[in-house]
Amino acid sequence: MKKKNTNNFMNNNFNNQIWMILGVTIFIYLSFSFFASKPITIDYNRFQKMIRSYDVAKIVVIKNQEIIEITLNEDALLNSNYKDELESSNLLNNTYGPHYNLEVSSIESFENRYDELINSLGKQNSYEIEYLTESRTDIYSFLQTWGFTILILIGFWFLLRRMSSGGGPGGQIFNISKSKASLFDKESKVKLTFRDVAGLEEAKEEVKEIVEFLQNPKKFTKLGGKIPKGALLVGSPGTGKTLLAKAVAGEANVPFYSLSGSDFVEMFVGVGAARVRDLFKKAKEKAPCIVFIDEIDAIGRSRGRGQMPGSNDERENTLNSLLVEMDGFSTDSGVIILAATNRPDVLDSALLRPGRFDRQISIDKPDLRGREEIFKVHVRNLKLNDGVNVKNLAAQTPGFAGAEIANVCNESALIAARKNKNSIEMEDFQDAIDRVIGGLEKKNKIISPEEKKIVAYHEAGHAVAGWYLEHADPLVKVSIVPRGIAALGYAQYLPKEQFLYQTDQLLDEMCMALGGRAAEEIVFGKISTGALSDLERITKMAYSIVSVYGMNKNIGNLSFFDSKQSDYNFTKPYSESTAEKIDQEVKRIIDNAYLRTKKLLIEKKSDLEKIATKLLEKEILFQNDLEKLIGKRPFKSNLDLSFEEDKSQEEKKTTNKKNELDGEDSNQITEK
Repeated sequence: MKKKNTNNFMNNNFNNQIWMILGVTIFIYLSFSFFASKPITIDYNRFQKMIRSYDVAKIVVIKNQEIIEITLNEDALLNSNYKDELESSNLLNNTYGPHYNLEVSSIESFENRYDELINSLGKQNSYEIEYLTESRTDIYSFLQTWGFTILILIGFWFLLRRMSSGGGPGGQIFNISKSKASLFDKESKVKLTFRDVAGLEEAKEEVKEIVEFLQNPKKFTKLGGKIPKGALLVGSPGTGKTLLAKAVAGEANVPFYSLSGSDFVEMFVGVGAARVRDLFKKAKEKAPCIVFIDEIDAIGRSRGRGQMPGSNDERENTLNSLLVEMDGFSTDSGVIILAATNRPDVLDSALLRPGRFDRQISIDKPDLRGREEIFKVHVRNLKLNDGVNVKNLAAQTPGFAGAEIANVCNESALIAARKNKNSIEMEDFQDAIDRVIGGLEKKNKIISPEEKKIVAYHEAGHAVAGWYLEHADPLVKVSIVPRGIAALGYAQYLPKEQFLYQTDQLLDEMCMALGGRAAEEIVFGKISTGALSDLERITKMAYSIVSVYGMNKNIGNLSFFDSKQSDYNFTKPYSESTAEKIDQEVKRIIDNAYLRTKKLLIEKKSDLEKIATKLLEKEILFQNDLEKLIGKRPFKSNLDLSFEEDKSQEEKKTTNKKNELDGEDSNQITEK
């Protein structure tokens, strides 16, 4: 049974009572202000005329206010001398009065003059006036004088209380130095566990040890070990850093604080540092516990980097406070800091040193086995057809991060539902992969026959060049169906799972990228703007060969890449003559690659014509289609052997021959 929060219940009741009191007070004030009829003030001369005309029925002398209330009799209320005046003041129907007020300077003086006035009427007159004397506290006068002030004070008090409790708009004015961290404990436990995190086995082992250290510290301390103070999760966007932290929160039986690095940033001076101190104060009170700071680069940037004279150093003050709290003079144990960032290069070195972040856990994009595990997690709740092979899907998505795989699974379900299917088939996953990489298929995009022909030969040039270059990635699929924002066609390749590239591999990749433009020049004698992304890619690759990786003989084994360059680095680390040499070498490399590609395509022009003609007919060609047109690729495939074993079974299960990838398909797209 969920425990009821008594404090919140009492606070809500108290707030309701305050609202009720405030509402009643406002109603009373408005009632007296707008609905109460005020007597008409007159002077003593008119009072005398009323007495002499026998129009007064009652007189009330209020001693403490020095006011005389005058009530007219019924006959006088019908008199035209009073009727219009009283009617305009809403007093005509008020037979009980008072109708008029007489302000006097002295009650004694008034009484003497009143006696003289009555005596002057003569004793023979039977006219009698009711005469009362009293002391009174006038609520209307009090509210008129102090009511608005009281309302302001009550409203201001109520506003201060709301602000100090953090509720309502602007509720953080008095809580601005308080930490915004969300607390997850036994009452609000995260349901995500390590079982829901796949493809991060090494990283999971690291954080599992931290959780175990908190749950069973004697296992480590008996050998003299100390609990680590922090762990930094480093990886590309979408690789699962925050997901892993959520799993830690779900697995750990200790309080877990979660917040973002931007939660410390405020426009007010000193707020960030105050929030850091408040966060660690709360954490120490609940120690042992874990504090997770997502996107820590928001406050952890290197101090002094990119600072202009006179700029605000509020972020540096926040970082200084964080450094002191993590490993300062009086730091207490029992608080472990988990942080995540995809920009470790901009973090301050003092933040990264052991004693603050003892461990830096690298979370890379998953390999083939990791992608397979991630697919198994995300298809767990999907209704799959028997023909869906998870290992096949993992092989088709090299370079995919966990977030992209999750998107593929979700897109496949949406595509299958759009087609009114009862289960998700392999074809739906293929379409989802194409959509995630290449963008939405533009079925209604109107392309002229001339443009379509240019695109067909362009893509055929890529296909032929990649087919006959040894180190180029083998082709999976080539299409002239428009996708994305500007791509009129694209080719899909199966890259190797590798981290090191040699010079001949890079040059073959450049030749394959230039295949589209070379094909256009050979066939049409002209070139188009369709090679923009290709040229951008090969230019960056050529400059990397020359100035980053030191792969050029004329420049030598030099690298001008600075991984720790400042944000305002306006100078190049080489002279103008060296810059000219670099430009010349880059141009020479690209020119040689282009000539090599043209020579290859001229030799294989018949194959180029076959593929382009078939593309214009079918719009999409797969690897087995190319094998039928121009024969098998003359080089050994780089497919994973475990994937080859499932080839025959997959061919039997796949019903759509057009989308069959013959067991050698994977996914690395290059938009053309």
